[in-house]
Amino acid sequence: MDKLQRYRFVCTLTFGDVYGQIIAWLVVLLISLAASMGLMGARQPLYALVCVGLVLVLSLPFLLFAFVTTLVNHIEFATVDPAVETTSDSASFSQQTVQAAG
Repeated sequence: MDKLQRYRFVCTLTFGDVYGQIIAWLVVLLISLAASMGLMGARQPLYALVCVGLVLVLSLPFLLFAFVTTLVNHIEFATVDPAVETTSDSASFSQQTVQAAG
């Protein structure tokens, strides 16, 4: 258990990292909905529902894979020296105490 205290888990993921993926998936959904509306107008509602279902079923795994790989790429385990960590913790605590008192 002592070895686990020498590492710090840091996740640097921000919304901007996945923003492009969300926009691309929304574009795919809008195109599939436009195609399904065209098929609805052609009096083929079954094909319209199959089209939307197929696009959702095929695109969702790719979206989840992109999210997971992006998340994994932004996870870091940083090594921390115990002596430096205690001094930085006490320094941040004293700074917070000064700010609260001021």
